[in-house]
Amino acid sequence: MRTALVIGTGLIGTSAALTLAGRGIHVHLADHDADAARTAEALGAGTQGEPDGPVDLAIVAVPPAYVARTVADVLRRGVARAVLDVASVKGGPRRELEELGCDLTRYIGTHPMAGRERSGPLAATADLFEGRPWVLTPGADTDTEVLNLALELVALCRAVPVVMDADAHDRAVALVSHTPHLLSSMVAARLRDADETAVRLCGQGIRDVTRIAASDPAMWIDILSANPGPVADVLAAVAADLDETVRALRALQSADDAKRGGGAAGIEDVLRRGNAGRERVPGKHGAASAVYETVTVLIGDQPGELARIFADAGRAGVNIEDVRIEHATGQQAGLIQLMVEPAAAPGLTTALRERGWSIRQ
Repeated sequence: MRTALVIGTGLIGTSAALTLAGRGIHVHLADHDADAARTAEALGAGTQGEPDGPVDLAIVAVPPAYVARTVADVLRRGVARAVLDVASVKGGPRRELEELGCDLTRYIGTHPMAGRERSGPLAATADLFEGRPWVLTPGADTDTEVLNLALELVALCRAVPVVMDADAHDRAVALVSHTPHLLSSMVAARLRDADETAVRLCGQGIRDVTRIAASDPAMWIDILSANPGPVADVLAAVAADLDETVRALRALQSADDAKRGGGAAGIEDVLRRGNAGRERVPGKHGAASAVYETVTVLIGDQPGELARIFADAGRAGVNIEDVRIEHATGQQAGLIQLMVEPAAAPGLTTALRERGWSIRQ
């Protein structure tokens, strides 16, 4: 691949353009929002304007509702040897293209499983896709050259290719991406009118659950409008679990021992099913989820503290597998949780104490 056209200079499009431009590929940028295109150009993602002749690959990075008509236009004008889109839904756009009578041999639907709470070109980074799954949904009529160019893009972005059926993809993202976002928003919405005293008690748990609720509502309306059925199916199953959980909690209030026992059993069931589901979430580098020991350390909120504790862990010969920070309310301090292999935890605890760190049990 030597040339590319990126249509849509938001987070995903600009990130892909930055990656390709950084690999020496000549990237053309197009967007109905002239300011977004100018910003992407200023960031070094490419040059504004469509090319004089056909490019090797056109990347359509527009909202799902506009994917089909944009891809159809690119195919009709013959501006690229191959065309792909990066929208978060795949089945609907492909069916629209079929209804429009497009020649789909030069098209493939794709979806990089990467993103941020922020949107727009200023949120883009050249390393956004590194190590992330990138779904490819070739059809029976997809040309081999088109698939190879899509795979080349994935490789250049250092992502991990995953081949799926388009409708299977949409059901999968409804479960692992779209529904979690709605549930996060629903929990965060409970905080809007909550008493200030209650909000001040927010800890890391509520921050983890509501983090993705900070995303742009307009963008998510576009996404959910393109995949409403599968998301509704997952939410219906969650709603059934919620109903059962509410009944179990009400039973725990009963004066009747048998009812309380049934309530406890119902709560235990949902918690254990949650444990089993959580264990299936891929761990580090996509491997099976591992069990780590947590070493919790009190850390001051001042420059250099994170670098110092990581350096001290390195001197102890311990690899930090994961890390979380819980900020203390109203204090210039917090707790940093260092996740390490169980066998390394005692040695790390001793080494950090010797270097003056306060370990919390």
